[in-house]
Amino acid sequence: MTNPHIGNTGVNFDDEESNQCFLGGLVIRSISISTSNWRCAETLGDYLAERNIIGIYDVDTRAITRRLRQDGSLVGVLSTEESKTDEELLEMSRSWDIVGVDLISGVSCKEPYEWVDKTNSEWEFNYGGRDGKAFHVVAYDFGIKHNILRRLASHGCKITVVPSTWPASEILKRKPDGVLFSNGPGDPSAVPYAVETVKEILGKVPVFGICMGHQLLGQALGGKTFKMKFGHHGGNHPVRNLRSGHVEISAQNHNYAVDPASLPEGVEVTHVNLNDGSCAGLAYPAQNIMSLQYHPEASPGPRDSDYAFGEFIKLMKKVKVNA
Repeated sequence: MTNPHIGNTGVNFDDEESNQCFLGGLVIRSISISTSNWRCAETLGDYLAERNIIGIYDVDTRAITRRLRQDGSLVGVLSTEESKTDEELLEMSRSWDIVGVDLISGVSCKEPYEWVDKTNSEWEFNYGGRDGKAFHVVAYDFGIKHNILRRLASHGCKITVVPSTWPASEILKRKPDGVLFSNGPGDPSAVPYAVETVKEILGKVPVFGICMGHQLLGQALGGKTFKMKFGHHGGNHPVRNLRSGHVEISAQNHNYAVDPASLPEGVEVTHVNLNDGSCAGLAYPAQNIMSLQYHPEASPGPRDSDYAFGEFIKLMKKVKVNA
């Protein structure tokens, strides 16, 4: 965390985005000795301890940030093993690389399940209501955030969530109205099985890719992805919608991006990150494909990007009407 003071609001379980915390470790500058927030259910320290997640504080995180800005993403090691020498810890960091590592399989669900929860009425802002017709969406879980599912449910979708390795043939047997390829961690090139699944589904039903799903779509369409110098992380990234000209404030968390120059003719870049000009969204109307590199459900704007779910609904409706 680059913010110097962490933990003063504590943790509340309503904001959790998955069934468990998949965090490997947490590095902060200063931990709050008390919490002060009406939604707080637990302190940060207790939350991590109960889940056996390592954390460290009194670290100069601004110095680390300056180093990362200069050198790009670097690998670090946190350890409680006092028997290990500094050189052994350095060797551990040198021997690990995010490139080519399948991080999806460890965070995906193991069996399909139905999702029914909608956005709590206290937070709902889809005042336009539903389209009147429920669409069946199958969502591939590459590390999916619950709020993506809540937003789809709030737009009137019936949702089936499936594991990352679920065969495309089984999906198509269900005759869904649309397929969502979710967010997830790591390198899209490390999960060729997921790219093949995406290829088998493209053109058969409308699809929506978010974050990792966007990158997998890029590869499935014949494009290339690349590792960024230090990726995009945080809730304050400006993105321009090239169709409307509007600028959205987005939440992002990824280390890879799609190379738009590698995409075939007909694929449209719909959104661009204004910080570095990288591709932040794609569309391929001929095959009813749309995707975003950022998180439309995350609401840092707070409502800037929620329209994307409505666009997915319109895409499924159009295909159903013309069927």
